[in-house]
Amino acid sequence: MQISRLLQKEIEELIHSGKAIVLIGPRQVGKSTLIKEILKSKGDYLYLDGDDFSVQQQLELPNTEFIKRMIGNHTIVFVDEAQRIKNIGITSKIIIDQFPNIQLVLSGSSAFDLNNEINEPLTGRKWELNLFPISMEELQISTDFLKANQQLEDRIIFGMYPDVFNFPGKEKDVLKNLINSYLYKDVLALTGIKKPDILKKLTQALALQIGNEVSYNELAQLLGVNKETVSNYITLLEKAYVVFKVDPFSRNIRNEIKSNRKIYFYDTGLRNAVISNFNALDIRNDKGALWENFLISERIKKLNYHKIYTNTYFWRTIQQQEIDWIEEKDGIITAYEFKWQAKSKIKIPKNFITTYQAQTKIIDSTNYYEFIS
Repeated sequence: MQISRLLQKEIEELIHSGKAIVLIGPRQVGKSTLIKEILKSKGDYLYLDGDDFSVQQQLELPNTEFIKRMIGNHTIVFVDEAQRIKNIGITSKIIIDQFPNIQLVLSGSSAFDLNNEINEPLTGRKWELNLFPISMEELQISTDFLKANQQLEDRIIFGMYPDVFNFPGKEKDVLKNLINSYLYKDVLALTGIKKPDILKKLTQALALQIGNEVSYNELAQLLGVNKETVSNYITLLEKAYVVFKVDPFSRNIRNEIKSNRKIYFYDTGLRNAVISNFNALDIRNDKGALWENFLISERIKKLNYHKIYTNTYFWRTIQQQEIDWIEEKDGIITAYEFKWQAKSKIKIPKNFITTYQAQTKIIDSTNYYEFIS
């Protein structure tokens, strides 16, 4: 299935803008496919594969004359899997400074080494964009609302990675391969983690706690490691675009929870693969948490792709009053509650509404689309 990506137009408009274009995201979300689709209409471009050892050697310590010969008559240089190339930041700086008519495009499978390599050399010289698994908005644009909505339960169960769409009937195999090759293999290779079993157990523990507050101390006790190790490993999973954190909202009310955070997966299919549970929603005891994770991950895509700048939180008190999702934008606070079933009885705590003058919205399976697109 050919699915148009929302970033395509933005990247097209940035071509020959005088800055490098840096596209970052997890493996297998279509970064290379998207860039190649854009560049094929721009004429002949130079493609450099960062996974190729000879390319790594050539670009590790290049000089200006070598780069000039390498570029030749090309006007666009695309370095794929750029994080594999040592000193790629310095090499990129040379290209941008010495060859101002050349458009440099970099893609990276994670924020690990690529950000470390390019942030300082390319300060003020790059546009950085994030590409996530396919969004429901992109699916709707490429099919139609009815067809996209008909797939809703499958998308919650099997997620939004392109190969999940490309190989219908093989979704479980695709996701298991992603787990084994990308989630564990890549993270371990890029970080040199010495305790891969701890990473695997931690990822499973986080998958079982979506929608709940996460205590690093409790995770440390569960895994038999210290709190610092848990914190470091979660940071690695964040940089690999496996999970993301949501902090608690706390301003005025004395008994608000202020410390623990929630951790969600960028893709619910990947989350389900981690715990090997692909059961249908109507027989799952984690349906509410899974729906919450799905909505929030889709919301994250929307906020990123549409350049909506807002602070995001959850809220809970010691007395177990809670709100699933809070956004603060331009001084306006909006509280969201998520329920799968429409017309479920939901009461957003009045003390939150009155204290923060908050707007409130209930999101369910009948009106979710306005929240994510």
